[in-house]
Amino acid sequence: MTGAPANAEPAPATRARRTAKPKATPKKNKKARAFWLKQLHTWHWVSAAISLAAMLLFSATGITLNHAASIGAEPVVTKSEGKLPAALLARLPAPGDATDPLPADVAKAVAGTVPLDPAGRAADWSADDEVYVAMPGPGRDAWVSIDRTTGTVTAEVTDRGWISYLNDLHKGRNTGSAWFWFIDLFAIACVIFTLTGLLLLQLHARHRPMTWPLVGLSLIAPLLLALLFIH
Repeated sequence: MTGAPANAEPAPATRARRTAKPKATPKKNKKARAFWLKQLHTWHWVSAAISLAAMLLFSATGITLNHAASIGAEPVVTKSEGKLPAALLARLPAPGDATDPLPADVAKAVAGTVPLDPAGRAADWSADDEVYVAMPGPGRDAWVSIDRTTGTVTAEVTDRGWISYLNDLHKGRNTGSAWFWFIDLFAIACVIFTLTGLLLLQLHARHRPMTWPLVGLSLIAPLLLALLFIH
């Protein structure tokens, strides 16, 4: 029996095995998993910290809104009156369809006679006998009226209490542009918190058998309630 020469070329299959790249080792898989775990944990806790206070507020007001009919609140109405000097009364624009704010000096005089400052607020100039400025806010309604003939300034504030105030913050009702943008940023933080939580569940699911049944329940329960009980 003759053996292969010592300097013989290795067979093609042997060369392929020698030149083939080694498969990913368990060590590399563990390093990748550790990297993503660290990233997800970081994004998860940062988004949780950023949205924590607002999430508590919106959760609590979700309960108060759901039970709004059973939470009694007695509105407190405060009325006040004042009078504009004739010189300032003459500076009021003529009736029309515009919604421009009151002239600065007129608004300043109104704020000095009643406890409301209409500066920068849109005014209703359509009536011949009065100028009306609506000034609603979270948890309250307010308005100022100027009689064009006599210069009498009438103001009224209806305060519905702090629960109504918080409920309006939840709904973004009469809260202005700053709160409008805050709600959007808060919602983005909540989305990040939820998605990173879901990915962390996926990474730990192998050691927690109830993970996906509970996640499925979180989807199925509200879906069934909506389909069966909301008509």
